Amino acid sequence: MKKKQFVDNVLEFNDWLSNVSLELFDNYTIRNPYQSKSQEKIKEITKSFYKKYYNDSKKRYLILGSSPARRGTAVTGIPFEDASHLYQETGIVIDDFYINKPSSDFLYDVMKSYGGCEKFYQDFYLNFVCPLGIVNLNSKGNEVNVNYYENKKLENLLYDFIFESLKKQISIGIDTSVCYCIGSGENFKFLTKINEQYHFFDQIISLEHPRFIMQYHKKDRDKYLEKYLDALLWRNL
Repeated sequence: MKKKQFVDNVLEFNDWLSNVSLELFDNYTIRNPYQSKSQEKIKEITKSFYKKYYNDSKKRYLILGSSPARRGTAVTGIPFEDASHLYQETGIVIDDFYINKPSSDFLYDVMKSYGGCEKFYQDFYLNFVCPLGIVNLNSKGNEVNVNYYENKKLENLLYDFIFESLKKQISIGIDTSVCYCIGSGENFKFLTKINEQYHFFDQIISLEHPRFIMQYHKKDRDKYLEKYLDALLWRNL
């Protein structure tokens, strides 16, 4: 029998997400790309992308953001990838898609400096602590992105889902000696706390969010790029 590849486990995890049903409260709702009107296209995109980079049985290190943006990964199903790059990778056009371009450009520069996308994805798998998007309808009737730690009630409601999704992500084929956390504030605090209880990872390394870097510390961009590379490459020193 053929050995399961990393890509097979990723797609199985996405299939699991496609069956997740979460009822929130007030004006909070979940954005699940695998239950959207574009779900068939999403499956096509994810299968094409992950087969390209994860068609092997090699273990990888996990890099976790907080939760997908409503018009980013919550639409495409592939963490931190922008529409133009996904089109280059898969040849598939993605409608109604937007991502913070300065943030995605920073991450692409990290990948390029690491040795390119192929080398980067050979070593790392990106996802989120809460792998489904969350939105809230504000007083003006506009949808805004929300993180799972927005308030304690929301965090508590999503806790079991987050716990289960972390276990499943690790079972994809993750090397648990270290986990990288994008977001050095509340995301890192929550991940550290749950890790202290369940010992998912030996170590968690926090990295500033690219949006924070590009919005507030753009002049120090090269310094943060070096910090990312130092953190990602320290295992090889």
